[in-house]
Amino acid sequence: MDKCMLIKPDISFKSDIQAFRKEMLDANSSMDGTGPLKRMDNIEEWLEFNQRCENKETVPQNWVTCEQYIYVREADNKIVGMIQFRHYFNEFLEKYGGHMGYSVRPDERRKGYAKMMLDNCLNICKLYGLEKVLVTCIQENDSSKRTILANGGIYESTIYCEPDDVYLERYWIHI
Repeated sequence: MDKCMLIKPDISFKSDIQAFRKEMLDANSSMDGTGPLKRMDNIEEWLEFNQRCENKETVPQNWVTCEQYIYVREADNKIVGMIQFRHYFNEFLEKYGGHMGYSVRPDERRKGYAKMMLDNCLNICKLYGLEKVLVTCIQENDSSKRTILANGGIYESTIYCEPDDVYLERYWIHI
């Protein structure tokens, strides 16, 4: 697998963020871990939103402070995935969303990127001071389940998420 790095997105990645967004929408992907990118077609606005989320004084209402990352393949500087690290929980995240959400670009799936991206982000969580993180996935999403288990995920429970009408599996990863 090609070497990749987690990077906070900036304007230099604008065209690839747009391409990532289009591919995800065309594939009808859930776009977990991309913040409001699904509904924001203005990339500058999305980048500004991400910056506001990093600061307690500017984080939007009903959000928690968090960090948005893109997972960039070094060989061609292509975004292969995105992951968001949430510093703490609100009521929704504690029950359904967990500390992280992530997505891999449709044409880059099944190559091990999600596993490595989650592993890299766990290092950031550890530096932030967390000892364990909650990661959830839709019950039928076997790829995400394998990613979580490969990173040491320990199954806790399955819950029904009424807002999305799905069953979610909850896993804890000790870091």
